[in-house]
Amino acid sequence: MKALAALLLLVPGGFGDAQAPLQGTADSNQLKQRLAALQARLGQVDQQLEGLKKRRKGVMVELQGISLQRDRVRAQLEGARLKQDEAQAEVQRITADQAKIHSEIEKLRKDLRKQVRLIQAQGELGELAFLPSPTGFGTYLAETRYLDWWRLQERKRISQIQRLQGDLALRETELKAVLARLATEEQEAARFQSGLSLNEEKLQTFLGGLQQDEQAQKQVQAELAEESIQLERMLGNLIGKSKSEAFEAPVGFASLRGELPDPVDGSLAQGFGEHLHPRFHTKTFQSGLLIEAYIGARVSAVAAGRVILAEPYQSYGPIVIMDHGGGWFTLYTHLQGTAVTKGQTLRQGDAVGTVGETLDGPRLGFEVRYQTKPEDPNKWLKKKYR
Repeated sequence: MKALAALLLLVPGGFGDAQAPLQGTADSNQLKQRLAALQARLGQVDQQLEGLKKRRKGVMVELQGISLQRDRVRAQLEGARLKQDEAQAEVQRITADQAKIHSEIEKLRKDLRKQVRLIQAQGELGELAFLPSPTGFGTYLAETRYLDWWRLQERKRISQIQRLQGDLALRETELKAVLARLATEEQEAARFQSGLSLNEEKLQTFLGGLQQDEQAQKQVQAELAEESIQLERMLGNLIGKSKSEAFEAPVGFASLRGELPDPVDGSLAQGFGEHLHPRFHTKTFQSGLLIEAYIGARVSAVAAGRVILAEPYQSYGPIVIMDHGGGWFTLYTHLQGTAVTKGQTLRQGDAVGTVGETLDGPRLGFEVRYQTKPEDPNKWLKKKYR
């Protein structure tokens, strides 16, 4: 079972826990950034699904197809929930605006009532109450100008109230539209949740059968061995093409043995070398380390180098290969997404991508190779994974 889990780790990364609650008060810009990142990841999944059509049929192809479809639905579910959060944030904003407008209208109305009472206090004759006494004529003029000013303020307040009531009506219309959109997003999320449950069930059924089927186990191992050979061939082709543009490192990579930093914080899920299946007694070879880490954890370049590949590749998922000069290369597989492009030069510690999800949880595949020959990465690291 443990070796089977190791084999299944080569299924591409997913999207993390789509069931985790999202922050309803998240900033709108952050939500848009997350949606944009999700769309980019969906593009990668679609690219991998398209690539599957070009591969011959087999257990790994079928398994990868089921897993990718599950990841696609999971991403759609997360997208629907992000849109729900966005709509809920809009509802909160509009509701806050409405409360502010109501408060302003009430204040204006209070001021207006106070103003009307002051004018009414002048009595039935209004300004004429000052006429009986010639000595009061100056006071009369002052009072008249004062009352004119109050009436001007009254008209302004009435105009403000009318404008605010118009704004309030617009907010009501806007709120109805957002609430309708929120209801649609909730229905969409429910539909995707149902689809995710079906895909999870299909995947578990497939895995359950695979765990019991010795012939399928042998076929998986044959397919993985073939993919490993194809990866070596691809790396050989990349080496041949990049000779004219070989990276010249400021410090020779070979001198860094035992001094490299860890590519990601985590623990050892499976070590370098040959592994024996406990039930079927079949052997598999792990050409690097499988490192257990948090989904989305930052993956860093262990040394300065040039990116010679940054794209999804078969069942390895999104993969980054770096040329460190002198025939030395590092490989980062099972990524959730890449943060680099082909031809980009990186320094030690620069971001390569993020940890992706596999069937056994979040994992990073990390390899060190001289030409196409793999070496035990733990011997190169200053802090060994255990």
